[in-house]
Amino acid sequence: MDSLGIFILLTLKFFQWTAAASVEETSWTYTGLLGQAEWSDHFPDCGGTSQSPVDVITTQTKYDPSLIPVVPRGYSQHGNQPFTLSNDGHTVVIELPEWMGLGGLPWLFSAVQLHLHWGNGGPSDGGSEHTINGQSADAELHVVHYNSELYPNISAAMTQKDGLAVLGILIVTGEETNPAFNNILNYLSRIRHADQKVLIPAFDVQSLLPKNLGRYYRYNGSLTTPPCYQSVLWTVFHERVQISKAQLMKMETILYSSNAEESEKMLLQDNYRVTQPLNHRVVFASFSAESGKELSSGEVTAIVIGVMCGCVGLAVIIRFIVKTIRFFKLLHLETVVVNSSTSSWDILHNNRPAPMPRINEPEKTNEKKQDLALNSTSEAERKEESSPSPQTEP
Repeated sequence: MDSLGIFILLTLKFFQWTAAASVEETSWTYTGLLGQAEWSDHFPDCGGTSQSPVDVITTQTKYDPSLIPVVPRGYSQHGNQPFTLSNDGHTVVIELPEWMGLGGLPWLFSAVQLHLHWGNGGPSDGGSEHTINGQSADAELHVVHYNSELYPNISAAMTQKDGLAVLGILIVTGEETNPAFNNILNYLSRIRHADQKVLIPAFDVQSLLPKNLGRYYRYNGSLTTPPCYQSVLWTVFHERVQISKAQLMKMETILYSSNAEESEKMLLQDNYRVTQPLNHRVVFASFSAESGKELSSGEVTAIVIGVMCGCVGLAVIIRFIVKTIRFFKLLHLETVVVNSSTSSWDILHNNRPAPMPRINEPEKTNEKKQDLALNSTSEAERKEESSPSPQTEP
């Protein structure tokens, strides 16, 4: 092969290496020509069998009583050193000092960075990477750590099976503003374009986490962005964190994935990866499946309707019983009144005199006549006895 042929071959190889390096560094996207469906073509690990995120089916999780609460170390001891907030074209990132870390894991893990994933502000459901029983949240926060007990830095750890530990916090919206997230959101306008950075005041990183750090799901997975190394011990908290709708809208609409120099501005939206197959992996839970069971909106509606019907039925039964008691009381009172109007002796029976025996009228008349006759005879006899006897003349 002549020198010209060698030169052409080397030139082609150079362009191939340059293109590959460009893809690995900046060119991948969530949609488009180098979107999620094409990641595995350029990053082989993205087609692996232990990829993240996943859909956590709570009834299929396995309770592991040995899983203890996660213990943030140094999260609230931020000191006076500012944090660096940046837009890397894929998400918003805060670099964290290595003296922040996590306890409650098999090894000591030191903090590296935190970042966010969100949707597009439209009616479509999505924003979080992990889902629970098929339901996604509005956004998701990740706090990334590396195994500083076994490896010297993040670069060495991220390719190892036990190299990384990531906290996943699902974010939902409500009416109240979350002041902790304003420590990030209030500065997004200063990093609207890709590759922009700004120093922000340090704050308590633990204030971004749920209150309950003892209820979570644990599984082995991967980075959710290229190169998708399968080196992550995931902890996805059961409790959601709430922010306001205005805060979510700021997150979804203020940043661009394009550089400031680019004429075509592209909003940084829908920066979440779709859920990946579990492929026989087991998702462990730090709490029992029944106590952590999530109910669908249909199940909640059915329970509410059932409770309401039960309350109505109970009220009807109680009303019937009360009416029945009143009816029998009134019936008893009416009976008493009727009896008392018929005869007062039925009430005061103890004071009623004994009845006198009755005698026929003819018998009474004969007895009276006999009494008169006897009385007359007796009277005559008494007169005769009292009168003097007659004397005889000589």
